[in-house]
Amino acid sequence: MTAHPATTGGAPDGAPDAEGAPPPDGHVADSTGISDPRPVEDRPHDAPAVPEGRRDIPAARRGSAPSGRFLARATLLSAGLAMAAALLGLGRDQALAHLFGAGAETDAFLVAWTVPEMASTLLIEDGMAFVLVPAFSMALAQRARGTGGPDPVQALISASLPRLCLALAGTAAVFAAGAPLLVSVLAPGLSDPSLAVSCTRLTATCVLSFGLAGYCSAALRAHRNYLAPGAIYIAYNVAIIITMLVIGESWGVRSAALGVAIGGCLMAVVQVPPLWRRIAGRDERCATASGSEYDGDRGRSIVPALVCAVLLFALCRQSQVLIERYFASGLPAGAISHLNYAQKIAQLPMSLSMMVCVVTFPVVARAIAEGDTRRAGDRVERDLALMASIVLLGAAVVVACAPQIVQLLFQRGAFTGEDTAATAAVMRVYAVGLLGHTLVGALVRSYFSTGRITWFPLGAMGAGALATVVLSAWAVDPWGARGIAAANAAGITLTALLLLHGLGARAVPVHIRRVGTELARLVYAAVCAGGAGLFCAELFDSPAAAVAVCCMCVTGVFLLLARLLDAAGVRSLLLPVTHFVRSSVTRKPRHGR
Repeated sequence: MTAHPATTGGAPDGAPDAEGAPPPDGHVADSTGISDPRPVEDRPHDAPAVPEGRRDIPAARRGSAPSGRFLARATLLSAGLAMAAALLGLGRDQALAHLFGAGAETDAFLVAWTVPEMASTLLIEDGMAFVLVPAFSMALAQRARGTGGPDPVQALISASLPRLCLALAGTAAVFAAGAPLLVSVLAPGLSDPSLAVSCTRLTATCVLSFGLAGYCSAALRAHRNYLAPGAIYIAYNVAIIITMLVIGESWGVRSAALGVAIGGCLMAVVQVPPLWRRIAGRDERCATASGSEYDGDRGRSIVPALVCAVLLFALCRQSQVLIERYFASGLPAGAISHLNYAQKIAQLPMSLSMMVCVVTFPVVARAIAEGDTRRAGDRVERDLALMASIVLLGAAVVVACAPQIVQLLFQRGAFTGEDTAATAAVMRVYAVGLLGHTLVGALVRSYFSTGRITWFPLGAMGAGALATVVLSAWAVDPWGARGIAAANAAGITLTALLLLHGLGARAVPVHIRRVGTELARLVYAAVCAGGAGLFCAELFDSPAAAVAVCCMCVTGVFLLLARLLDAAGVRSLLLPVTHFVRSSVTRKPRHGR
């Protein structure tokens, strides 16, 4: 989804985070990564010049903007952790497929898997982050300006965390008690509902554990600490794999559900120490800041209507999975499993691309909290181009060699060649909607980064979900699981277009026509690259060789065409690599200094 540090968070005031981040209270890191603790007005006169378009921004606010080098390092760190988690996720799915195949038993577990999937979207990836990252960014901006009162960050935690824990614990208890009703609603055609009920009661604990994990992640990312939040899915997947391997023979597929419950607890536990070090050492009262001119939106807190808008959007987005499971439950046994495996593989490029906005979302929110909308808009445009480049490159690889990828990853044990063919066919259809999924994930952050109430994302997602329902009902009989996947791709693409069209007037100001032109160039390059990769993949009998050659071919063709078309996303994609190679070649050895 840089260099990997040895420790996490908790750096003393004035020192960078373990990830190399500058402190969030207005200090700026120099080229060595060490922050300058002096006020902006006291720094040397040969400091970097302020860009022409930002001279009207007060110095106290300009100082909080992270450097491009820091953003690149943080993105690479998050991407590395996301890739490690994704590989472990594949290992988890491989263990599930090897131990239990793709039949009625795994279908029952995957219905119970709906609870952690929804909890992950609502409480970690989307809902909780959309509310809390802007809230913590505002609190940090107030801390930097100086309020003369209690520390805004500690005040926010005291006001929100106890109530959140109580609400999450009550919701988890309701899900556990109502598991039979929940299963009957999610998958009325399931052959073994009792097994699904048993698994659902175990996975219901994720409502509390994922909520705490999401709260810690939002707080740490707002502090520009990305190591612990990026490691949570590693701990989660490791717990599931170990639990299945240890007690899978005696517990059956329930062992996977128990692993989910244990993994959810670990997600919260790994983040507590760095977050505690972040907030425990602060004084009870903030010192008054000098030279601060910006005072807009002082005291903004978490508004219930905003929480409602965010959670409803996230729930509506996650409803696409519920729609899939509902229609697939009436198909032959294994259809839900084929959809699940195909989705997990196809969404790997999306997960990697989303690491860009995971890193920059706190930056955009902080810029808006400080009134610098121009910086926020420029950041969003660059992110959209870079994320589209990554996900379209990955989608081209998925379309070109889907059967070989599935065969290489899953075809062993109880997972047969027929399962491979069915999963690969669905996976190719899913890949068509990957750009839509990525754009929705990126664009909605721009809407909610302002911390203001907006219902437009919910309306756009509702239109997409309605399209998914209508198209699934029409396509499920003639095309089965492939028809459901196509409906998913069409629905999410509709939502992405609506969000892109409405972005400029309702959220961060961007040039929509320029973004659309950039996306069209990248789509053209991806289509041509996918065709070239499909031709190369057919030349090899070995799945490993086919995948390797296909990846090289697709990457080369995509980068060449995108470069010829002058796509800004590819320039952003190659810039960190070029900078790393150049600095590695020109850097002097330490012993020569």
